[in-house]
Amino acid sequence: MSDVCPPVRIAIVGPESCGKSTLAVQLAGRLQQHGVAAVAVAEYARAYYAKRPYLPSPADILAIARGQLAAEQAAIEAGACVLLCDTTVLTCRIWAEVAFGQAEPALLALNQPHGYALTLLAAPDLPWQPDPLRSHPDSRDWLFGLYRAALQAAAVQYQLVAGQGAQREAAAWAALRCALPQLPVF
Repeated sequence: MSDVCPPVRIAIVGPESCGKSTLAVQLAGRLQQHGVAAVAVAEYARAYYAKRPYLPSPADILAIARGQLAAEQAAIEAGACVLLCDTTVLTCRIWAEVAFGQAEPALLALNQPHGYALTLLAAPDLPWQPDPLRSHPDSRDWLFGLYRAALQAAAVQYQLVAGQGAQREAAAWAALRCALPQLPVF
């Protein structure tokens, strides 16, 4: 649907194991079912660490942030009108601050939270699922607070997404519908 383009980017952020990937895929699929050129932009850190050991450094986090942005740009160049971004540079910033005490200036410069039409903040109310890239099963509430504080400090309006299964998807869908009133009614 051409009236949605130029591309609209939707950020889905939050601590590990809070359903970001699932939401991105669900929302993109729902939009696609209605003829919208939507794509779930995967978390680039997974592709990055698929080719190397998981031993993060500040340089790795910067490379991942750049890769995340490049993946968004590639989706735009491929014709996507709505990008459901499974994480953003904000995640890299918080990761660097937690792991290394600070984010490097080059990483901070990449963090543009106002470049998204909508930011969904996923609550850590889902059961934690183990994964090789996850390391904070008992710190998700604290990490959630870091996301909330960072978004508030940047004056980014966000929608909280909470609940299980269909309830969580419905909350995200309602926020998406409000942010994109130009979508057809369905």
